[in-house]
Amino acid sequence: MKTTKNNSKLRIIPLGGLEEIGMNITAFEYEDSIIVVDCGLAFPDDDMLGIDLVLPDISYLQRNREKVKGFVITHGHEDHIGALPYILHEINVPIYATKLTIGLIEHKLEEKDLLKTTKRRVIKFGQSINLGHFRIEFIKTNHSIQDAAALAIYSPAGIVVHTGDFKVDYTPVFGDTIDLQRFAEIGKKGVLALMCDSTNAERPGFTMSEKTVGKTFDNIFSEHREQRLIIATFASNVDRVQQIINTACKYDRKVVVDGRSMVNIIATASELGYLHIPEHTLIDINEMRNYPPEKVVLVTTGSQGESMAALSRMAAAIHKKVRIQPGDLIVFSSHPIPGNEKAVSNVINELCEKGADVIFQDVHVSGHACQEEIKLIYSLVRPKFAIPVHGEYRHLKAQAKVAHELGIPKESIFIMKSGDVLELDDDGAAIVDHVETGDIMVDGLGIGDVGNIVLRDRQHLSEEGILIVVLTLERSGAKLLAGPDIVSRGFVYVRESEELMEGARMVVEDALELCLDQGITDWGKLKSAVKDSLGSFVWQRTQRRPMILPIIMEA
Repeated sequence: MKTTKNNSKLRIIPLGGLEEIGMNITAFEYEDSIIVVDCGLAFPDDDMLGIDLVLPDISYLQRNREKVKGFVITHGHEDHIGALPYILHEINVPIYATKLTIGLIEHKLEEKDLLKTTKRRVIKFGQSINLGHFRIEFIKTNHSIQDAAALAIYSPAGIVVHTGDFKVDYTPVFGDTIDLQRFAEIGKKGVLALMCDSTNAERPGFTMSEKTVGKTFDNIFSEHREQRLIIATFASNVDRVQQIINTACKYDRKVVVDGRSMVNIIATASELGYLHIPEHTLIDINEMRNYPPEKVVLVTTGSQGESMAALSRMAAAIHKKVRIQPGDLIVFSSHPIPGNEKAVSNVINELCEKGADVIFQDVHVSGHACQEEIKLIYSLVRPKFAIPVHGEYRHLKAQAKVAHELGIPKESIFIMKSGDVLELDDDGAAIVDHVETGDIMVDGLGIGDVGNIVLRDRQHLSEEGILIVVLTLERSGAKLLAGPDIVSRGFVYVRESEELMEGARMVVEDALELCLDQGITDWGKLKSAVKDSLGSFVWQRTQRRPMILPIIMEA
């Protein structure tokens, strides 16, 4: 680390991930150095019609591009790495992460043709990197994906420990348990602030070990030997997939993998040695017909009810390769993410209608720490300041309560909002500023070209429909040559509403004649007159307010 003036403070600026689940990205700034921890995306809310993905607003990083030294990534989930291919177009700096995380990132960069232009570096646990005024150490943790890391961020102002997403799993499926010893050692050095995962902060006790799910799978396979099994889980939960494969081998079943993200992650994890698949266990989906149903288990995406995921397509009978048969057993190995409950329920109902049996309880454990694990980390790290991260406001508030119960004064606990600028050093901490943040929406190939106004129009169209009024004026603008013709979409069915449409046409014609008689030829004023008269008429007759779009042509 560079030596620096004593009066400088560390600035922590979350650009996303607070008061929401997803889109985790935080800037750490000290004088002329910025490091960015994680770079995730979020999935659209129900009111974001037609939106595919949501990215964080990185205007602050763009304005300070010359200070940014690198992206430091805690683990390979979409809400921590998903925005990288988009943001690297704006700020191309090196990426530092553990082996599996880099492997998953590289797959994304390859899809966007960024592999050759982006520097990556694999970091081992216990290893440190120097970036400007910062030194960052990677600490082994447990989560629902392998190679998850906590970060000890050393700066001249003090040490900040960032847990990333974590749980304490004493019996992990793969690899070592969380390095609690290192947390304690860093705690003894004196930690300025702890930024701790809040996702399960409302839940008392401990999170169950991932291995408990393996026992549940064993019971399911044992009790349903005569049925085809279809198991839906998160593609990124490599340990879960490993346990399914292990149990399938035990009960002499072939494994089929379906869903693009599932296929990609399993290929990457297997290639890097994080997933062990015995020879002749995995078969292609096209080979499934060569085996009796009771000798096959299908591992698929769609546990969250996503409309285009493999399981949803099976439930809707639009999957090209798989048909749900009476007697199939469908296992949901996940909990619905808040907001997805209705979609998951719909898929379960569709599967049951096709004669399948569905299990959706007790086949999942969380990847996030409950209260006792959070208390353990606080007790080992003993921070001066507490900064709850990763979660909605109620989750952050719940962790703040836990921190206070452990003896941290309320004035030393900061529940931040995305965009807040927290300045801190050993003498104190305070939120001193707020920078621009928000949602950048991705629709197809368009990034950021759909904003609130467009979304409002889409909402309007989805709720009320549209009336398009087409008319032709004489070039001089003084005479109506053709029309008005009215086209309806999403408003009324024209063939059953001929009287209404004829009345609408006459209202528009009268409004136009009145304007032209008064010598009004400005197209803007004519369009306003059409909108006002037609809008009033439609409201009186239907109590609806469709979008009205006048189109004027001249001849």
